[in-house]
Amino acid sequence: MLSRLKRSQAVAVCALPVAALLATAAFAPLPFSVAQPGSTANVLGAYKGSEVIRISGAPVRETSGQLRMTTIVATGPGTDIRLVDVLDNWFATDRAVMPRDAVYPSGDDLEEIERHNIEQMEESQTAATRAALGHLGLDASDVDVTLKLTDVGGPSAGLLFSLGIIDKLEGDGSGGDLTGGKVIAGTGTIDADGEVGAVGGVPLKTQAARRDGASVFLVPKAECGQAEAELPEGLRLVPVTTLKGAVDALKALASGKGPVPRC
Repeated sequence: MLSRLKRSQAVAVCALPVAALLATAAFAPLPFSVAQPGSTANVLGAYKGSEVIRISGAPVRETSGQLRMTTIVATGPGTDIRLVDVLDNWFATDRAVMPRDAVYPSGDDLEEIERHNIEQMEESQTAATRAALGHLGLDASDVDVTLKLTDVGGPSAGLLFSLGIIDKLEGDGSGGDLTGGKVIAGTGTIDADGEVGAVGGVPLKTQAARRDGASVFLVPKAECGQAEAELPEGLRLVPVTTLKGAVDALKALASGKGPVPRC
């Protein structure tokens, strides 16, 4: 009887620090952010009162349809995310729990983050312009392109910027639009040579795209698996690795002729 009592007392004593540890973990801030679908913007039109793509030095086409870049929004780096928040959002299809460093790789200072995002956007715009003009065989010294997307940072709109420039200058090359008059959305970085890169947050971006009327979503091929995992009904995925591949896919979709890649 005495030995049993001592064992139970020992268990109780050991359980105390475990319980205290669990209680601490439940209320301690964790290095995560909670993200959800953000806004989208038609790069062929205006956003917050300003035309997104302005071109001079070459004839500009009237376009129909839309090319919508997509975003996510996340809790700020100073927001305390606790265990209950992680558990509450972990299984939600319209939210994602992401490591804070993946969302804010430049640190926790808001001014530093904003400056970093602006720099990435500016670099993306330069690369997108060079890629688009290079694809069309146009000289950047003769054609001036200005890109403006107020309050949106980061490099993930690069692919859509390039496609928007091409659609405004050449369309499908036969008098029609790259969009075929449809709402096309997508995401992806781009370099000056037209190579498309992964961006992250794709499942949330597909939800934003479908919410805003898109029927087709251009996705970096490397992120097909993530996009397919929570794909909204009625949204078709088109994987891309290059600007040329994206243009060819859109032309095939618009004309109904030729192969269209699938994830």
